[in-house]
Amino acid sequence: MTPQKPSADGEQAADGRASDAGPAVDYETVSVPVLVVGAGAAGARVAIGLAENGVEPLVIGKRDHGDAHTTWAAGGINASLGSLDPEDDWTIHAADTLDEGHFINDAKAVELTAKHMPDRIRELDDWGMPFDRTEDGKINQRYFGAQSFRRTCFVGDRTGEAMLDTLVDKAQSLGIPYRDNVMITRLLSDGDQVYGAAGYDMESGEFILFESDHIVLAAGGSSALYNRHSSRDEENNGDGPALALEAGASLMDMEFVQFHPTGMVGDRYGEDWDGRLVTEAVRGEGGRLLNADGERFMEEYSPDQMELDARDVVARAIAQELREGRGTENGGVYLDISHREDEYIKSRLPRMYERFMDLGVDITEKPMEVAPTAHYSMGGVDIDFESGETGVGGLYAVGETVAGVHGANRLGGNSLAETVAIGALVGDHVATQVTGDDRNGALPDGQRAIAEREFQSLRELEASDGDETPEQLLADLGDLLWEHAGILRTDESVSAGLEKLRNLRERTGNMHVDGDRTSLSFELAVDLSFSLTVAEALLLGARKRDESRGAHYRTDAPDVDPDWRRNILVDQGDTGLELTTRGVAEPSDAVSEAVDVGYELDYHHLE
Repeated sequence: MTPQKPSADGEQAADGRASDAGPAVDYETVSVPVLVVGAGAAGARVAIGLAENGVEPLVIGKRDHGDAHTTWAAGGINASLGSLDPEDDWTIHAADTLDEGHFINDAKAVELTAKHMPDRIRELDDWGMPFDRTEDGKINQRYFGAQSFRRTCFVGDRTGEAMLDTLVDKAQSLGIPYRDNVMITRLLSDGDQVYGAAGYDMESGEFILFESDHIVLAAGGSSALYNRHSSRDEENNGDGPALALEAGASLMDMEFVQFHPTGMVGDRYGEDWDGRLVTEAVRGEGGRLLNADGERFMEEYSPDQMELDARDVVARAIAQELREGRGTENGGVYLDISHREDEYIKSRLPRMYERFMDLGVDITEKPMEVAPTAHYSMGGVDIDFESGETGVGGLYAVGETVAGVHGANRLGGNSLAETVAIGALVGDHVATQVTGDDRNGALPDGQRAIAEREFQSLRELEASDGDETPEQLLADLGDLLWEHAGILRTDESVSAGLEKLRNLRERTGNMHVDGDRTSLSFELAVDLSFSLTVAEALLLGARKRDESRGAHYRTDAPDVDPDWRRNILVDQGDTGLELTTRGVAEPSDAVSEAVDVGYELDYHHLE
């Protein structure tokens, strides 16, 4: 189907506005009841919920329709269906999630996700998602790291792509309007209420003012800030959290960044593949990690759970092997699945098999070369998970843009789960908030002036003609974070990173944009502003949390501190970012009981 293009309810400003925004600037005006910013799984599921409740949203994305980052989530999606392990249930799923998150997760968020996921999987199945099946026709499930039972539903190793295709087809069947290749650069807010958003069309360069009383941020995370990451370079740059923070919302737990143990090693496969994900499904299907000496080193670090221990544990084990000189000459370790039958590998891991064959490696015969890569942001916008509300009236958030479900470390297979479980709840709630009392496009003059100043600033950014390119500045930021807030951290390294970040900010005043507003250079220049904000929040949180918990590992404070079972909140203060902490609520009695039982994966079932 061809994506539907909405018509603007408001009038286009043909000759701009004078106000106090400086020279007149032309822009298109679009009025909609709900604007969903982000067209991946989370945004799509919110939009479906709205449409099914009689509200027509407008969904906007930075890429072509159906080309969201969701497609890169390969291995699977969690739900306690019990297809293979009937003793599994949602309370154990919740307990595993809390344990993996080192018990600073939002307990309500965890329980809502775990409780609703069986229904969301059945819904996706009804909508046509082609899940792999068992011989008796049930939705198949595989092991994933740190899960007590086989809980991860999958479509080979292209689960995210299949899921997004299913959601897009459903959205189109409901006639949901979509507009692609649009970037939002600022939300229109007075700190208490949101009124709309300012942005531009990335293909035409035209400025757009969106008038809306209800905005849902579903714009992804910020893992691409690091120089080795599993995202496309121009995605997951932190725009969702940065937009929310500027609008008056709080961020939470920004110090927690998940380093996936198995990213491709660029020195072996080429720069374009550096950090690209080798799905956890390879280990879920029995893949073994070996150092350069051929030793299966997880026997030392985690003899019970081996390669399927938590992602932070496996990533640190690989980092330690590299630090102690047992890595390959390309700076990685080996991941070997060749002991499995050829046809089993080709059927369960078709995309991995095809990718590596294209690179000259037959994984049915030879190991892959891997090393940790920045993969997921556990931190993000602080929300209420039953509603998606941020504390700023009319502003909601969902998906990787938010914090709470995953705590200090994400359980593999829970990212896709969160998008549909919480996305459905947020869509249903926002629909109840759209009433006849909404402004219907009557934007307050002060907010229009903010939008026009934003357009003028973008025009000035386009004309930047200094010596620093946004590409180089982003690359330097990635190096800074990898060195100073990577897998292993100290107070000294993080503080040095903050000083370097200040210097990097100063260099942005001498930036050169190569091309007009339709160029990649301009897009990256816009991304840079978001990325610097998120990087500062990350570094400040990493310095404040003087303990080790989950993905945040301080070598100068290597133990978990019980007094630090708290979340760190980040707000925009009068003179910069301000940090406070908040205690964590306890889970329900049913989930607490599952935690106390201590269910645990027996890896050796795979042997």
